[in-house]
Amino acid sequence: MALHPLPVGSRVSSWGEGPLWWQDRLYSVDIESHSVVRFDPVSGQETVWNIGERVGCVVPRSGGGLVIAGDNGFSFLDPVSGTKSPIADPEPDKKPDNRFNDGKCDPAGRFWAGTISTIKKTGDARLYRLDPDLRVSEVYGPVTNSNGICWNAAADVMYYIDTPTRKVLAFDYHLETGAISDPRTVIDTAALGIEGSPDGMTIDWLGHLWIAMCHGGCVLCFDPSTGKPLERIEYPCIETTAPAFGGPDLRTLYVTTGIKKGLEEPLAGRLFAVELPVRGLPTHPFAG
Repeated sequence: MALHPLPVGSRVSSWGEGPLWWQDRLYSVDIESHSVVRFDPVSGQETVWNIGERVGCVVPRSGGGLVIAGDNGFSFLDPVSGTKSPIADPEPDKKPDNRFNDGKCDPAGRFWAGTISTIKKTGDARLYRLDPDLRVSEVYGPVTNSNGICWNAAADVMYYIDTPTRKVLAFDYHLETGAISDPRTVIDTAALGIEGSPDGMTIDWLGHLWIAMCHGGCVLCFDPSTGKPLERIEYPCIETTAPAFGGPDLRTLYVTTGIKKGLEEPLAGRLFAVELPVRGLPTHPFAG
């Protein structure tokens, strides 16, 4: 089918990332502008919080407010006052070369987020889990650019991307404990000859993975049971970074983008939306 995403809102992000749908709003981050952004698709209003650090991802908190992961580790963010309260920083000795990147909460309310080596030091990053009791655990690594992460509807499989590998891994997921086991490759974009690098990722209710291909100008839908692409959505800018399902019935696919230096693209950095015939899964808030 031919799908035609359109820009929504007015903000131009330097490097948009980490979209999620919560309480009828689309949240995302602008990493290089140190910002968290909230978009109301009904009114068109955009609210921006300047975080004062590179922020890789944001998630809602079940008791109200937000949680971010950025240069200084995990922090609470009060959206009313805009103030941050630090929780924990698992990599204090790796600044400024490492920072937190993509992340999401599992259905039990644990916040999973990983780091990236901004100097591309192979194996210098890790995937972490922030539990509701605010304990932080290192759960997977070494990795280089921790990126897309999501869970299937049954919450017994976790999917994960370390971007330079150009692969998607699947793990058996133990929801009761938050443990992962049996990592295996389910998608290999390099072997498929797909241009770009797998970045952010989300999942629909059928279990298909929607992956933004950074440097590829597209979002691809894959069946992880076969590793094959099912759908391709083209975008008018090369840096497509992350997708998220939103809207009242979770059938709107929102996609963040970034600006590639030296390339003139009028719509780069915009948030895009397109209606799909399939719905996504709801966002899970942090339970702490």
